[in-house]
Amino acid sequence: MNYTPIARLIFERIARRTDSWTTDEEKIQRKVLESLLRRGARTEVGKKYRFKEISTFEDPYEEFRNRVPMVEYEDIRADVMRMVEGEKDVLWPGRCMNFAQSSGTSGGRSKYVPVTDDSLSYCHYKGSADCVAHYLRKNPGSRLFSGKGFILGGSFASELKPSDPKVRVGDLSATLINKINPLANFFRVPDKRTALIPNWKRKLPALVEASMNQNITNISGVPSWFMTVIKEVMKRKGCTRISDVWPNLEVFFHGGISFEPYREEYMKITDPEKMHFLETYNASEGFFAVQNDPADHSMLLIVDNDVFYEFIPVDGEDPNPVPLWQLEVGRVYEMVITSSNGLWRYRLGDTVRIASLNPVKITIAGRTKCYINAFGEELMEENAERAVATVCAEMEVGMKNYTASPVFAHDNKRGRHQWLVEWDEMPEDTELFAERLDQALRKENSDYDAKRNGDIFLDRLELITVPEGTFDRWLRSVGNHKLGGQRKIPRLSNDRKIADAILQMINS
Repeated sequence: MNYTPIARLIFERIARRTDSWTTDEEKIQRKVLESLLRRGARTEVGKKYRFKEISTFEDPYEEFRNRVPMVEYEDIRADVMRMVEGEKDVLWPGRCMNFAQSSGTSGGRSKYVPVTDDSLSYCHYKGSADCVAHYLRKNPGSRLFSGKGFILGGSFASELKPSDPKVRVGDLSATLINKINPLANFFRVPDKRTALIPNWKRKLPALVEASMNQNITNISGVPSWFMTVIKEVMKRKGCTRISDVWPNLEVFFHGGISFEPYREEYMKITDPEKMHFLETYNASEGFFAVQNDPADHSMLLIVDNDVFYEFIPVDGEDPNPVPLWQLEVGRVYEMVITSSNGLWRYRLGDTVRIASLNPVKITIAGRTKCYINAFGEELMEENAERAVATVCAEMEVGMKNYTASPVFAHDNKRGRHQWLVEWDEMPEDTELFAERLDQALRKENSDYDAKRNGDIFLDRLELITVPEGTFDRWLRSVGNHKLGGQRKIPRLSNDRKIADAILQMINS
């Protein structure tokens, strides 16, 4: 039975509320801040900065910015660990029972992000509903609810063992699956028990078994991990296209990493007449944005999701953040959030480019600590991702994972970038790939091109193929013991700590 017409009535109301964002974003964001301050007033942080007084000022946002300092995770780690051990009213009212473990993308030490009931209801699940709402609005012929959605998630396996067994620490996706409305289970696979299996050697065949004979209309997850599952499904079915297994598959809601290096591969195995790809910005800290138009790769910033946004200009000398209503189109900003998971003026470490205003739409530019600028080249993650996607498409190969870092000048040799690559489909000529990748990077980034010009300051990049499973081994070695979920290899590093550790691991 096709339940899409019934669902469309519900989701159209959800999508319709975003129409007001063309004129009311400042008003909405100020109300979000007011609500967060009111609810947070009885917490330790609320008492420390006297949140109750802030609303009495002529401009509460200015007073909030003056009183409350910006923080990074290490500034609040001790407070979060107290929450894990059962203390209440620390960063958010009440006691938090769920925490998302994440390494981020710039270091190996794990973070534990509070996932409060408020953040689940008003941010994460609300963002998921927005995804479906905007997709149905743009696709009147959709039969999304005539079959099931395949949601790929992580588990509650964690290096942290809270004293209270009721406290759950693991991937954000595990919490989302565990706490989801039971009604949603009628429209998704796999079942909760299978979805939360921590061992991926057991989980992968179980996922294949649970999905390969189902009528799958939509899939949701991280592109790299979903490709692994899909290939196993095709192998079991003896097919070369997943659309032959799931003929009604029509959309992939993806996030976590850039989709560009994987786009061509997904296009090859799906029906181009039917398939859509929608990007989401759903981090452990919150669900922030969704692609609301398949023809536009920028994402709509969700402004009424219990998150108050601030933005630090990356390309200027002024380090002071600005609110949403003072953004400029085309500029790159570091994201700062205040939200109902107890993160107050928290620096995410993510950078975004403003694609448009009224409503605000963004693209992911990269990480504040995920770049290479060892030679004045200012190579950002977004440059690298687009270059990789271009060359992989041109040479019809697949790059499973990579990390790049500088090799500094020595012994009369110029500096260069060194790329460690694990292939999905290896090119016949890796030197040719390296040459084309270097050319693509020069097209993407004028500063890199300037430093490469004439081979005077910077030599052509070096590409080293590493054995299969290398990056998984490295992630485990730095404390990320399980696969999937929020674990990611840093794409670019401005030093050689990661590259040298991986090369040493291989050689040993």
